[in-house]
Amino acid sequence: MAHTPDPTPAGANEALTPLGETSRVFRWHDHMALWFSLGVGLLVMQIGAYLVPAVGTRDAMLAIVLGSCIGAGLLAWTARIGCESGLASAGLMHATYGSAFARLPVVLNIVQLIGWTTFEIVIMREGTQAIGKQAFGWLSLGGTLGTLLTTLLWGAVLLALLAGSMVKLVRRFVSRFGLPLVVLSLLWLSWQFAVRLHAKGLDAFWSRPGDGSMGMFSALDLVIAMPASWLPLVADYARHGQRGTGGLGGAFGGTWVGYVVANIWCYALGVMVVSVAEPGTDLVAALLLAQGGLMALGLILVDELDNAYGDVYSGSVSAHSLQPRWSVRRWGLVLAVACIAFALVLPMHSLEPFLLLLSSVFVPLYGVILGRLGMGSAVVSTGTRRVDVTAAAIWIVGIAVYHASAAWAPQWGSALPTLAITFVLAWITRPTPAGGPSALAQSRG
Repeated sequence: MAHTPDPTPAGANEALTPLGETSRVFRWHDHMALWFSLGVGLLVMQIGAYLVPAVGTRDAMLAIVLGSCIGAGLLAWTARIGCESGLASAGLMHATYGSAFARLPVVLNIVQLIGWTTFEIVIMREGTQAIGKQAFGWLSLGGTLGTLLTTLLWGAVLLALLAGSMVKLVRRFVSRFGLPLVVLSLLWLSWQFAVRLHAKGLDAFWSRPGDGSMGMFSALDLVIAMPASWLPLVADYARHGQRGTGGLGGAFGGTWVGYVVANIWCYALGVMVVSVAEPGTDLVAALLLAQGGLMALGLILVDELDNAYGDVYSGSVSAHSLQPRWSVRRWGLVLAVACIAFALVLPMHSLEPFLLLLSSVFVPLYGVILGRLGMGSAVVSTGTRRVDVTAAAIWIVGIAVYHASAAWAPQWGSALPTLAITFVLAWITRPTPAGGPSALAQSRG
């Protein structure tokens, strides 16, 4: 995880120090390639499969498009703040909540990233086992020894990547090779399942009703939950973007375009797969049954690896902010080893409750951050205040609003009301010292 040469003083807390100009090498296409790649995954397709038959096809597609646009917009807005300020996600939390209180959301972020990485290792392992059993007849891969070997295989590859440079990985592999291969895989799978849908009748597919177990706004919450889970990571990468390229030509546009296209595509593909698969067939098995599915699934599994890498890298930046004596690279290796161990012993299949629980924490957390820093008017400082009582209180209220909305008014959803309330409260209570420099100006040092 070595960075390009940086004027950051030796021994300084990299996560809480604005990144120097020499390390700002990401351009629009780098942001776009990174977030398209991170937005693609089997987990996203699985959530798309959850939406039907809970809601009808039309409502599912509407929720996918609206939720992806809103969620990707939040990511892009946060990316702009990270790019302009040069601060990592932990730095934005310190600037908003105070240096002492910010440790709580930073720790929660590390916990969620360990959980996500464990999810990714499990899904890569199970995908590998499915490929081995169905394509090559290696039934032993499903046993205890096979589980151990496939987990350690993907874990070893993850550790090897963490020993290198994040910037080089994004610019030399993801942008140049990973992105074209993944796009070709998605195109092929989309064509295969579109042909099957056409054979079964597109009108019947499009007019398929839901069973009423989930409302439209609940479906929207589930779609927004996935990009919301990336909110505490985006600044860790956007801070490497070149400053002065705002709007659609910089971190904002690259992040939004890359993620929204990937998210809509994978959610929609999950809906298509579950609509044509035989009842009881899991997603991976259904993909393998498609013509050329073996190769396409293999490429998607390789792409899944960068999601695991992205989670661990961001977790290591956050951990470094708490204990800067350990380098970002060292923290990354330690966290990866922990995730590999967890993947061997923990049951990791209750995805929907996990996603919604994360969303209840991080949607209001970033509602406050965007309300304070998103308009460029709040004071950014990572060391002058220990606790911003008002910001902390708004976040806690936001968590309560999210769960109260889910319990008492599920028909209106939870994510959007919570986001609106926390953003407005944070904006109207933001610090505005007379004549003081803007948030982004202060953070630039």
